[in-house]
Amino acid sequence: MPTTIRRAVLSLPAAPPGPENPLPALLPPRGPHRLDAAQRALLPAAMVRQIGYAPLRSVLPVRRRDGYTRKRVPTDIEAIVIENDRLRATVLPGLGGRVHSLEHKPTRTQLLYRNPVVQPAEFALNGAWFSGGIEWNIGATGHTSLSMAPLHAARVPAPGGGEMLRLWEWERMRDLPFQVDLWLPDDSDFLYVGVRVRNPHDRPAPVYWWSNIAVPETPTGRVLAPADEAWCFGYDRTLRRAPVPASEGTDRTYPLNSEHAADFFYEVPDGARRWIAALDADGRGLVQTSTDLLRGRKLFVWGAGSGGRRWQQWLTEPGTPGYAEIQAGLARTQLEHVRLDAEAEFSWLEAYGPLAADPATVHGADWTAARGEVAARLEAALPRADVDAAYAAWRPYADLDPKETLATGSGWGALEVERGRFDLPGTPFAPTTLGEEQNPWLELLRSGYMSPPRQDLPPTTLVSPYWRDQLETAETGNRLYDRHVAYHLGVARWHAGDRSQAVRSWEQIADDHWPSMRCLAVADAQDGHPGRAADRFLHAFEAACTARREGLEWAAATTALGRETIEALLAVDRADEAASVLLRLRPAVRERGRFRLLHARILLAQGDAEGARAIFDGGFEVDDLREGDDVLTTTWREAAPGEGVPGRYDFRMRPE
Repeated sequence: MPTTIRRAVLSLPAAPPGPENPLPALLPPRGPHRLDAAQRALLPAAMVRQIGYAPLRSVLPVRRRDGYTRKRVPTDIEAIVIENDRLRATVLPGLGGRVHSLEHKPTRTQLLYRNPVVQPAEFALNGAWFSGGIEWNIGATGHTSLSMAPLHAARVPAPGGGEMLRLWEWERMRDLPFQVDLWLPDDSDFLYVGVRVRNPHDRPAPVYWWSNIAVPETPTGRVLAPADEAWCFGYDRTLRRAPVPASEGTDRTYPLNSEHAADFFYEVPDGARRWIAALDADGRGLVQTSTDLLRGRKLFVWGAGSGGRRWQQWLTEPGTPGYAEIQAGLARTQLEHVRLDAEAEFSWLEAYGPLAADPATVHGADWTAARGEVAARLEAALPRADVDAAYAAWRPYADLDPKETLATGSGWGALEVERGRFDLPGTPFAPTTLGEEQNPWLELLRSGYMSPPRQDLPPTTLVSPYWRDQLETAETGNRLYDRHVAYHLGVARWHAGDRSQAVRSWEQIADDHWPSMRCLAVADAQDGHPGRAADRFLHAFEAACTARREGLEWAAATTALGRETIEALLAVDRADEAASVLLRLRPAVRERGRFRLLHARILLAQGDAEGARAIFDGGFEVDDLREGDDVLTTTWREAAPGEGVPGRYDFRMRPE
């Protein structure tokens, strides 16, 4: 059959991602991938430079998405299917362009771990994320903020005839457009993926990219890559060099041989072909390869310990097999960011397909022979020269305009193109995609004036240097308008690192503007004034409750602000006031697992360990538990000293 691209509908149990959190995310994400100065001193100089290059100050201008639950309902999800005689790939344009499944038709084999549910969890830089398939991670260390966001999608002419699927968007944290082109040459066993990240600005930009591939995890499955060493990152925040395949007496290329969660970033020698494969007991499975620019290769394992097993269950449903992740990135490790010069671009080609190798050699004790066997079978199935040739053939097609729109992303790219007058062949950000969120900024761009919002909720703030300059020179004169601009200007200054001027902006208006009071509370907490921070959080919460209206955005704002206020009060031993704040939240909010956990912490602070233990005994689930967060373990141990952590609350990702 000729290669086809068609729309489809995928019906899955899914928990909605919930409304965006209107409170500006002033702080960097609480991810585990951080190293202290002592750790960095032990690393190669080039790696240290890239680890220290442009760390993410916050996810601004992106909003957090933390209002999801674990209540899944049957949901029809828009999909796009790319198919030829050999492969069938199903892509979800409304969920970050995720490749949900990749089926090898002759053997009826699913090459990826295909999650049977869509269950948001607190893994993306801005919150909601789900596991499975192939995801395109751009932005900064972690899972992209576009994990559960729509991308633009369209048909585009493909090299050699036929069509390919183009996905594209404007990544807002680094302010960069990118595209992902997927196609299947006729009779090919490999899905080709052309990727381009462009920097249209007059200044360099930090770039992060990792293609994250979930593969089935079995006791006899092995991950192979062309390396004899790896940088091992443990969730105790250590990065150390380790031999491959065995370290500390254990072969770590079998994912279930590790007890705890870990990352293994393979040291692929310069000049060696870039590839990684996950093969089962019969020597069969998935291989990924690329042109040389995509230098990094990684294995992530959850581990065989109770915490890793609990996470596996948490991200899907009971009875579902586990998964490991094999990944490919621009840098050696995910702690690094790579400089992209002004008006330049990065582009490369990836290929995904089945591989069959001799199982005795693949699983033999001779690691050199094992990876040599995989390399030879890959070269026979898809020669390295063919990948380079496919990349060269694709490059002229990367600039071709789409033929037919299949899905629509956000309007933020259209706003930036309007602002910068950028010429971006192949990725049109049409003015028709501009919407209500972009209109105030379009008004500021065209007139130097920005109309105040209709409700006293924090609107989205743009924080790039250009928009900050626009705010600095915006027309003033109307009190309500001045307050609106001062709030935005404070957020933009904070993001730029000018904290004293940010505080000054908010202090001018905070007495009758609770969003600014809340920003001041965050600043106080960061500056080592926890008592004043608690006072200001409480002031902001009470004012927000007084002004509260009906609607999902108001509910999201007061819920998030209530949580921040309770945590700030607990930090300064004001448990009774924290209990009062909890009671002011809606009953449905108080029943959420996060707030039941906060209730247990309040009871412990009040000296009622028995009451806290009763909450645990009653059972709850913290919907937005973040990877590496030990709060469940530490709270349980206070409530039930000397007792082991029950399985349902055991999410430990590191040794004790």
